[in-house]
Amino acid sequence: MFTGLVRGVGTVERVIPGAQRRTFVIAYPLSESDRSLGASVAISGVCLTVTAATARDFTVEAAFETLAVTTLGDLRPGTRVHIEPALRLGDALGGHLVSGHVDGLARVRSRTVRGDALEVWFDVPDELARYVAVKGSACVDGVSLTVNAVDARGFAVGLIPHTLKETTLGERQVGDAVNLEVDLLARYVARLLGAGGEPARAAAPAVTREALARAGYLGADDYTDSGDRSDATCPDVPVSKDNQ
Repeated sequence: MFTGLVRGVGTVERVIPGAQRRTFVIAYPLSESDRSLGASVAISGVCLTVTAATARDFTVEAAFETLAVTTLGDLRPGTRVHIEPALRLGDALGGHLVSGHVDGLARVRSRTVRGDALEVWFDVPDELARYVAVKGSACVDGVSLTVNAVDARGFAVGLIPHTLKETTLGERQVGDAVNLEVDLLARYVARLLGAGGEPARAAAPAVTREALARAGYLGADDYTDSGDRSDATCPDVPVSKDNQ
């Protein structure tokens, strides 16, 4: 898990092609604990595994699926990327919960300078639009951002001077693709409510005193049979010796 508060900006040193994968060597001095073999690190919002590291750089690999659904397939030597090591228990959660599993690509629609800040509109795929809400959170290239406005095509954020200084978002131009991870909580709420045509789970049968008695959970002293089965919605359940 991550927070969307990037630790710094690294630079791609080498891109090594492979069968259905690519290996990236990134110049960035991860701390000793963060660069251990097998550690997780987010590269511009994509959770990857450290496969080798030194005090000045580290190596990660991305397979075919990651290359297809994120911007990592476009990385070249010299490209600057956001770096965030995995969240540890006890760390401050200053942004929002981020999994590092990118949902899709958004594209910069417009950029508007507002004083020393920058307003940026992103177009998002139709299937992701339902997960974005005003005052909610979105993770763009690994950066936790607050949604300022939404419309039928996407959403807008405001980039403050600190964000412009510490990230590469200010360098993104109209038409550029960025990695988008929608709010983790919004995704689960939508699933529970049956968004996207997925049916919601059927309501459980009503639990009545008669149903409990028929199942063997109420004794004669606790329940008197009225003879009326109209509200006994639970089917007969075999009673174990432990419940007799």
